[in-house]
Amino acid sequence: MKKSVFILVALSCLSLFAFTLKKPQNASIKWYTIEEAEKLSKKHPKKIFVDVYTSWCGWCKEMDRTTFADAKVVEYVNKNFYAVKFNAEGNDTIHFNNQTFVNPGAASKTRATHQLAMAIGSKDGRIGYPTISYIDEQSKLITAAPGYYPADQFLMYLKFINENAYKTQNIDDFMNNPSNQ
Repeated sequence: MKKSVFILVALSCLSLFAFTLKKPQNASIKWYTIEEAEKLSKKHPKKIFVDVYTSWCGWCKEMDRTTFADAKVVEYVNKNFYAVKFNAEGNDTIHFNNQTFVNPGAASKTRATHQLAMAIGSKDGRIGYPTISYIDEQSKLITAAPGYYPADQFLMYLKFINENAYKTQNIDDFMNNPSNQ
């Protein structure tokens, strides 16, 4: 009797230990194509954010690994935005906001920039990677923010856009306001 109780307790402890070793699956951002996001936003209005990236960009990979994996960022994005990953050097034909965008240089040269990347991500005809472009519920560009953002700063930027604070103040004032922390 004692032996079977001991075995039962030992098996229970072993099962509990094995259960605690299992790494829980982290939630991730639900990514869409730009066409899917636009269509969804017309049915259920939300802003769109577009991660304009390239395959060779180290900071883009770092944002994927850190910022886009942060639990608070994931939760906020999935609740408030349609998120899009867009390869700025891809060669897909994209239909967005009643326009067609292509990458005219994709066949003839490497690192050719897609027209959509330039339309939503460039500043003064230049684009850096990563760039996060924010688009309103009517598929109009709000702003493009180039560079790497750690999770806490990115979350603030998302709130700045989602709460329409960009209409009345600049990002620095918003981020420095303690009530927005």
